Amino acid sequence: MAKNRLIGEYPIIGIRPTIDGRRGYLKVRESLEEQTMGMAKAAAKLFEENLRYSNGEPVKVIISDTTIGRAGETAACAEQFKKAGVDITLTVTPCWCYGAETMDMDPMTIKGVWGFNGTERPGAVYLASVLATHAQKGLPAFGIYGHDVQDADNKEIPEDVKEKLLRFGRSAVAAATMRGKSYLQIGSICMGIGGSIIDPAFIEEYLGMRVESVDEVEIIRRMTEEIYDKEEYEKALAWTKEKCKEGFDKNPSEVQKNPEQKDKDWEFVVKMMCIIKDLMNGNANLPEGCEEEMSGHNAIAAGFQGQRQWTDFYPNCDFPEALLNTSFDWNGAREPYILATENDVLNGLGMLFSKLLTNTAQIFADVRTYWSPEAVKKATGYDLEGVAKESGGIIHLINSGAACLDACGEAKDASGNGVMKPWYDVNEEDQEAILNATTWNAADNGYFRGGGYSSRFLTTAQMPCTMIRLNLVKGLGPMLQIAEGYTVKLPDEVSDTLWKRTDYTWPCTWFAPRTTGEGAFTTAYDVMNNWGANHGAISYGHIGADLITLCSMLRIPVAMHNVPEEKIFRPAAWNAFGMDKEGQDYRACATYGPMYR
Repeated sequence: MAKNRLIGEYPIIGIRPTIDGRRGYLKVRESLEEQTMGMAKAAAKLFEENLRYSNGEPVKVIISDTTIGRAGETAACAEQFKKAGVDITLTVTPCWCYGAETMDMDPMTIKGVWGFNGTERPGAVYLASVLATHAQKGLPAFGIYGHDVQDADNKEIPEDVKEKLLRFGRSAVAAATMRGKSYLQIGSICMGIGGSIIDPAFIEEYLGMRVESVDEVEIIRRMTEEIYDKEEYEKALAWTKEKCKEGFDKNPSEVQKNPEQKDKDWEFVVKMMCIIKDLMNGNANLPEGCEEEMSGHNAIAAGFQGQRQWTDFYPNCDFPEALLNTSFDWNGAREPYILATENDVLNGLGMLFSKLLTNTAQIFADVRTYWSPEAVKKATGYDLEGVAKESGGIIHLINSGAACLDACGEAKDASGNGVMKPWYDVNEEDQEAILNATTWNAADNGYFRGGGYSSRFLTTAQMPCTMIRLNLVKGLGPMLQIAEGYTVKLPDEVSDTLWKRTDYTWPCTWFAPRTTGEGAFTTAYDVMNNWGANHGAISYGHIGADLITLCSMLRIPVAMHNVPEEKIFRPAAWNAFGMDKEGQDYRACATYGPMYR
């Protein structure tokens, strides 16, 4: 649907149909060829019809040229997949096979095994045997086995098997897509925020990515020397003037910029956005003599330092951050970028995880304030209702910069509900509604002496969403927190009263995590009180189960979540590390360690 703006092919899924290799008078193998290859074709069809890369194209799936019954065919399949660039393998079978001979032994592929639940042949026996062999050899694999017995001639994939196959495929594609790409930090540590202290070893060893760094002065150099796509810039500026509404200026009149100065700020921030895109992914349309700058940094995600040295002097990066993270710009709908405000790389990577799983724009926000029902009542006279009441309060998500504009909830589904869509489903009507719900307010001079514009909108729909935070802990390494819940629509006068207690010129989202009455999810207060940092990455939809699966592939333990236990899907070897799911995860991740070390 769109050109891949990164260097490197998208990951390919390879299907390995393994089979009982015995031949002879009873033709054991021959009798299973059609059923075994049928499973492979059904799995491939399921992936191709339901999974997409981040550019909107269906995932590519290839099937082994033959079924795999003995070591020679295993080697032939490995060679076929190597030439095709396969990063992910799914082994499928309805029967017994010689596990150690037919298994995927490549330590760099992400592995799943689907064993057919039928009585005619022991597919379950093979599945258990080969998963045990995977564990014995230190090659974790996901085991997929249907709940109910099927007839041998039933070609339909059961719903529970579909769910696991798609969770495996979606998460594996996300994990493999990051390989070989870059995180670009523009500037460095911001205002003493730990999340912006970049750790190259973590990014290299756990994600298979590299770290690229440029000083913020590079943006000024490119502006000064006119190293940008002038045609693109003029188009962007014209669109911005037409579509981006300027909001009120809350600054004291004596420090407000005049109209001419504000126009100059608009030109600056639009040019800044064009240059950051070029830094991330390059641009063949830069002026002649700028061949070095044309190549970019192959960045799948980036962060901008901003405060304070930049924003004390230059217009802030709120416009580039918000609009790059949004699912459209002057060229229409396009794949969202990931650009973290304050160069909070850990939050940026959390946004990247969720974007790759959903293909939707992401929200970057401060996890700013917990409002108890009692506090809301005292401040406004309003009694919380619905999910906000059930959660025992709400959390205010608000930050000046990088929340995608899609988060206003003005895009509509077929039933007229406010939603956030995969970028390739965002139509022109959605774009207009989102832009009309957003104003661009002069930057708060107390925070941003250099000026600029902050996006301002209110999330107006109750939408399912998932908030996550990636943290680094000394002595432990990386860990992830997950809180599924809902955005909350408050009455306008209630929202305004609470919103004005903080910065009224920034985008505002009220969030009610789904609570369980226990531990960190007793109430919304406990979620806030157990959150690991000042920022959160928020995605549309309840995607916690997918994130748990993805993190197991990356060997990142999940420390806090409210995902139902029956939805947790990790490699089968995790079951050998104890009976408690969270403890299993920690011990297994510590044992296997990062894939790229």
